[in-house]
Amino acid sequence: MNHNETMEKPFRSWFMEKLLNGMTWPEYLRSLVTPFNIFAALVLIVGIPVIVQRFVYGLAAVTHASYEYPWGLILGWGLFGGVPLSATGFVMATAYYIFGFKRYRPLVRLGVLTGFMGYFFAVVYLLVDLGRPWRIYYPMIVGFGTASVLFLVAWHVATYLTVQFLEFSPAILEWLRARRVFKWATFITIAMTIAGIILSTLHQSALGALFLLAPGKLHPLWYSSYIPHFFLASSIYAALVQVIVVSYLCARFLRHAADSYFLESLDGLTLGLAKGAVVGMYVYFVLKWVGVAHDDNWHLLTTPYGKWFLVEVLGFVLAPALLMTLGLKTGSLPIVRFSAFYAVVGILLNRINVSIIAFNWHLPDHLHHIIPPLKEIMIVITITTIHILIFRWITTRMPVIRQEPLEEYQH
Repeated sequence: MNHNETMEKPFRSWFMEKLLNGMTWPEYLRSLVTPFNIFAALVLIVGIPVIVQRFVYGLAAVTHASYEYPWGLILGWGLFGGVPLSATGFVMATAYYIFGFKRYRPLVRLGVLTGFMGYFFAVVYLLVDLGRPWRIYYPMIVGFGTASVLFLVAWHVATYLTVQFLEFSPAILEWLRARRVFKWATFITIAMTIAGIILSTLHQSALGALFLLAPGKLHPLWYSSYIPHFFLASSIYAALVQVIVVSYLCARFLRHAADSYFLESLDGLTLGLAKGAVVGMYVYFVLKWVGVAHDDNWHLLTTPYGKWFLVEVLGFVLAPALLMTLGLKTGSLPIVRFSAFYAVVGILLNRINVSIIAFNWHLPDHLHHIIPPLKEIMIVITITTIHILIFRWITTRMPVIRQEPLEEYQH
């Protein structure tokens, strides 16, 4: 369908065609009856009332949060764990638009969408944890002043969300066949990429800088004056392994929404991303030991927390790095992809260690709530399910893992 035919078509029928992916209502409703959708519906039926309960009765109704133990799974998973895995947007856009790695074109929009959705839902997790969503602007305007790290993080995330939306807007406009606006959006893409580099590098490290305010609360093996650098360095390889994971899942479960260009080039691009990711993991591994040496915390490695630190660093940073190296040496895509999944788990483990397990480590056991309550787990599962559903809806409709004919936009 060309642009003129679209304009002649009644808006309602054109919009419904876009909304239903070209199907009639009966066809679309039948297509929704799948095992995953049934599971997702059950999750939402159970989880949404729990989220409502949190807003009606307060955070204490669903979590162990207290003044002594302020952060739980909602922020440990959704904010501190989700943000480094959402660095996909700035990493892929930088590689393609700034450094000229044009062969990664099939993965650029997927990376930007993954990053945008990740940051958006990080804000959702934050609002669920903090409550009072109508005061979302307080940290930026009313709240803590320009010297506050929270002021910095709030402005960075809000601005970067806008930047990533503008970076992704060409895909939306292609889907809508908005010719004139598409040209404008394409024109500003490089400017938005540069802005994304600046903002993303700043707030990835700023999240780590939050913990500089709590030297007595975070265990010395995880606390370091270098923690902003640790957060930034880990976010780089986190983005690369996340793109490997998401692209594989799309090729596996959303194959009908992908074109041959994406599918045929994916194996080679996966190996290319793995080369960058494995270097990033080795660099991060070395930096972690620099932190231990800088603060002379070697004696703490023999303590119970020290042994858990070794599990994290050796088992979830060095091990996936070595495994990915093996995959690259042998050209084994299954090993590379498994090690990417493994590395993603390692990133989540590090952030949960920093924000939950190693935070307020000296408190008595009855106050140090490492295991979250069932309702808090249900909230995380519910928001994660909504995240997946919206991501799938966008990917199956918009040109994310497929290329649209661009001739009509180039006249």
